Amino acid sequence: MLKGMHLTVLAGPVVPFPVPQSVLEALTEVQVTTATGTPGGFQLRFTIQNKSPLQQAFLVAATQTPLMRVILVATINFIPHVLMDGVITNQEITSGEQPGESTLTITGDDLTKLMDLQSFDGLLFPAMPVNVRVMTILAKYALFGMIPLVIPPIALDVPLPTMRIPSQQGTDLHYLLELAEEAGYVFYIEPGPIPGTNTAYFGPQLKLGVPQPALNVDMDFDRNVESLSFQFNSTKKDLPIVMIHNALTKAPIPIPIPDINPLQPPLGLVGPPVTKVSLLKATGKLSAPAALNEGLKASSESMEAVTGSGALDVGRYGRLLKARGLVGVRGTGLAFDGLYYVESVTTTIKRGSCKQNFRLTRNGLVSLTPMVPV
Repeated sequence: MLKGMHLTVLAGPVVPFPVPQSVLEALTEVQVTTATGTPGGFQLRFTIQNKSPLQQAFLVAATQTPLMRVILVATINFIPHVLMDGVITNQEITSGEQPGESTLTITGDDLTKLMDLQSFDGLLFPAMPVNVRVMTILAKYALFGMIPLVIPPIALDVPLPTMRIPSQQGTDLHYLLELAEEAGYVFYIEPGPIPGTNTAYFGPQLKLGVPQPALNVDMDFDRNVESLSFQFNSTKKDLPIVMIHNALTKAPIPIPIPDINPLQPPLGLVGPPVTKVSLLKATGKLSAPAALNEGLKASSESMEAVTGSGALDVGRYGRLLKARGLVGVRGTGLAFDGLYYVESVTTTIKRGSCKQNFRLTRNGLVSLTPMVPV
């Protein structure tokens, strides 16, 4: 059970500091979203008096410091959890419910926003494989506590300077996402593990690890979710076929890609039937490893036939549910019990309340595991 929760807000240009108590007293709601495939975001809502010096202070901070960094730390059961480390992107003031009051809404993104501000067209990376290029780019952001976690691609290519010199087009974020897509990888920033640090992950989408405590449905006193519903899409299954170019015969060889990925093992026993066959013609121009990466990516996108959405109270659950990890589900019946991948989580904190909305995915019905961690 939840013994207590404390929210800490830090703000500043590069190295943030705890905000004054008057700012915390004006804070009425915090919302943080973490999702697979999209940058993380946050929103802070303040209720302030129209003549309060806080209103002028927020205005001066926004104009004099265009990149205000914000770190949100939730301490639960005496353990700190970094909810968000990002920068403010927008401020909005609306009239409040009471006369003389205003509601200030501050919106921001995670630190990937910093990587999407300046274009570096034409920046050369001679004789550098993809992982070294990624490390070089991330080194610019060491000042923000960026810790790189870079996995070299399976098809490690070191271009010879006499043949080809890779060059960057667009912002750092655009180029990193482009490199990740070419390798069949993902790139995202995970705040923490301690305030002021961030883990920049460049590697395959992992659906492995120690599952989080189970979400219990219809289990009397053990129930820890407010709502949870599931959907099964029986027409989503796609069989991608990649084209491998044969250097001897000059003819493309079609190779079907099954939905078998050791980094994304199946969590359900009964999946939907194949309803569509996709011919990836563009892979005929790629190398064999690159073409297989494209096929695995297309196959993984059609795997998640089961989706679930729900809400929970952190006080009842006893901890924060985290995205990009596994979680167990109990009490929904044979078809939907078992392990799921947490695709997205939105955390909403108010005074005396902390709730989360979440989305789960799985490849099929009926769990492959007989039990899930409680």
